[in-house]
Amino acid sequence: MAKLKIWFDEEGDYLEIRSEEAKGFMRDVGNDLWERVDENGNIIGIGILGFKKRLQRNKGEIQMPLKVSFS
Repeated sequence: MAKLKIWFDEEGDYLEIRSEEAKGFMRDVGNDLWERVDENGNIIGIGILGFKKRLQRNKGEIQMPLKVSFS
């Protein structure tokens, strides 16, 4: 099973979760959400701008317009 890497920049209020370190790029999916995509087009992570603000506004739950499966 892959280990998830979680990185949070408190000053920038940005959270990123990755399943692997691989070359790729971030793809904007709207509403300050991104998918990290590897060179083969596989989603290997997600990024959320305004993470803490979203948690406070939504009482601890964040709805995202993506389906992500980590294995």
